[in-house]
Amino acid sequence: MLARERQNKIVEMVNANGSVLVKELSEMFDVTEDSIRKDLSLLEKNGLLKKTYGGAVKNRVNTHELYVSQRKGKNVEEKKEIAKNAFKLLEEGDVIFLDISTINIELIRLIVEANLKITVATNMIDVMLSFTAPSDTKLLFIGGKLNRGRDGFIGSYTNKQVSEFCFDKAFMGVVGVDLDRNKVYTYATDDAMTKRAIMDASDESYMLMENGKFSREGNYRYANVEDFTGIITNKEPSEEILSKLSGYDIQMMY
Repeated sequence: MLARERQNKIVEMVNANGSVLVKELSEMFDVTEDSIRKDLSLLEKNGLLKKTYGGAVKNRVNTHELYVSQRKGKNVEEKKEIAKNAFKLLEEGDVIFLDISTINIELIRLIVEANLKITVATNMIDVMLSFTAPSDTKLLFIGGKLNRGRDGFIGSYTNKQVSEFCFDKAFMGVVGVDLDRNKVYTYATDDAMTKRAIMDASDESYMLMENGKFSREGNYRYANVEDFTGIITNKEPSEEILSKLSGYDIQMMY
């Protein structure tokens, strides 16, 4: 295999799995670890990945720069699978909170279609707009300062309203998770504070995320991994991710 072919394959693997390890690549392609490091250096120089100690990760995508309306069309099938997994946790009589997350748009569709006898609290406009017909599902909308890019309300006034409630379950959006440093990220500080307030008001909190977010970072940590009851994703993570997750007292659903 030519070096260029090997490098193309490495980029495909990083994009598919989120990360790669030098040792594993060396064994896979039957070349020295030094050759792999040179490949990774070249690929990083070309902006195709980011080198890390012992490997490389997918370049961070700043999804915060995209409006919710732009993000809704991305990874739709994965989001639907995550929503289906989250839906299985709901019980009649639950009072739940749906955080600002495009996955929660898919989850509320399932809830409304099933006409579940639960109460849904949210600060996301798209979730609220799903209630267009009479339903046994009750809506509690939390207002505050409108953030148009996030399609919802965040900030101190929102947080004050949230703190007056006690939710059975909260379903939270995340920008990325760093299992090595025990950090769960978002980008905006106001959004982080509101997410924290929601979790503090909830008996159980669940991350909703595609597997690729295990290798992404944000600008602001809003929680530690063990602050969550569980992580709900679309498919089984890699063995490396599962090994790291074993160090946390947290459920993994996929």
